[in-house]
Amino acid sequence: MPYNIAMVSDFFFPAPGGVESHIYQLSSKLIDRGHKVVVITHAYEGRTGVRYLTNGLKVYSVPFLVIYRETTMPTVFSFFPIFRNIVIREEIQIVHGHGSLSSFCHEAILHARTMGLRTVFTDHSLFGFADAGSILTNKLLKFALSDVDHVICVSHTCKENTVLRASLDPVMVSVIPNAVVAENFQPKSYISKSRNEMDYLRPRPLPQRVGPGDTIVIVVISRLFYNKGTDLLIAAIPRILAAHPNVRFIIAGSGPKAIDLEQMLERRMLQDKVELLGPVRHEEVRDVMIRGHIYLHPSLTEAFGTVIVEAASCGLYVVCTRVGGIPEVLPAHMTTFAKPEEDDLVLATGKAIAALRSGKVKTERFHDQVKMMYSWTDVAQRTERVYDGITGAISEQDFYGEHANAPWSASRVRGYALIDRLKRYYGCGIWAGKLFCLCVVIDYLIFLFLELWAPRSRIDIARSWPRKPFINDKNKPVENGAYRRRGTDLMDRRNGSLVLR
Repeated sequence: MPYNIAMVSDFFFPAPGGVESHIYQLSSKLIDRGHKVVVITHAYEGRTGVRYLTNGLKVYSVPFLVIYRETTMPTVFSFFPIFRNIVIREEIQIVHGHGSLSSFCHEAILHARTMGLRTVFTDHSLFGFADAGSILTNKLLKFALSDVDHVICVSHTCKENTVLRASLDPVMVSVIPNAVVAENFQPKSYISKSRNEMDYLRPRPLPQRVGPGDTIVIVVISRLFYNKGTDLLIAAIPRILAAHPNVRFIIAGSGPKAIDLEQMLERRMLQDKVELLGPVRHEEVRDVMIRGHIYLHPSLTEAFGTVIVEAASCGLYVVCTRVGGIPEVLPAHMTTFAKPEEDDLVLATGKAIAALRSGKVKTERFHDQVKMMYSWTDVAQRTERVYDGITGAISEQDFYGEHANAPWSASRVRGYALIDRLKRYYGCGIWAGKLFCLCVVIDYLIFLFLELWAPRSRIDIARSWPRKPFINDKNKPVENGAYRRRGTDLMDRRNGSLVLR
């Protein structure tokens, strides 16, 4: 059956980034599968209130104070009244939060459980265990995930990290990677090849060869922050250019490290070899990437790295650091790995340049290979199965498999009873557990007050976005959600309608 889902996060469009793109693409594909999805985020650059995006995706932009890197100030309880109003108006059944650093996400999970809703959390980042910021973040994560129904991570490395940080049962954590819309990241040169007159035209990339004297362009598209390896990039660029005179750089992105990068270029007088584009919108990323031959990704920590998948889809050879979940993303023939060190990054980039000049790397095949590996439709199907598992649409045996009857956890269905919730929060620490229990009790009292002060009967139910019915293989309309799990969704190339094979 279709679900009413609320995606909640501080990170959403128009801000660029992997989390923002993930939420939008996942929401759009879930809508295609018959579900109702709304996004709840904070106001961006005057975007306050309700807006509709492509495919009828409804976005609530709540005016809250942003304190750092698009993260709102944690208030714990002040978000509850408007969140409750949105949930009741949209008849939400599942609240899906995104991002360990999102205050909206953690608060929404707490309030949703108080209101008796099912909750899912997706973690997109990796964090340490030693510095003060990580310790505070991990404690906040443990608080939010103590009462969540299920957790999704974007890589196996991310899963291990999240399980340790939040002391979770590993069986309650699923790995569902990011994806890419391959059609939006096609290589530069294409030819059209037709099988026969009645078949459709299928574009294919032309082989690209780089001669010994040709210029190789290295592209970098990243936020210019410390964790993205900007300091490493600043140190490596002069050495790479000195060793390879016929190399140029194109760097897109913004951040606090941009001034350091500009100062290095002025000191070394490399302005003619390094082009700085500043911030670019996501729809412009492909136009930047097809100008290059190699994509350089010097990140110091990364849970997945969607941008390297986009680069490979554009036909670029990828040089990246072997950190976090990056080694899980692309096969070995598409990448050259380096340690997160200056010397090794310079060496790996030199190997990539030599491989391109020798013709050993067939980058014209990358696009079709990436298209087969990553699909947002597949991500939506796997996420939908998580929803089925936490709502009871499928049995625990089907959802958890051989771990359903594990002795250490008799049942993983989270109860809504206040006493059961307090038991889960109390085990979070000697002092933190008591503080968490106090927050839950106050949240429950606020909920009771809101039920009396603003009864549900006074809140209007929002009308759903009108959608065209799907067409099955017998040319009959199918109601939203009725086609799920009945077959593989394929697009009819003759008329563009969705059919079932």
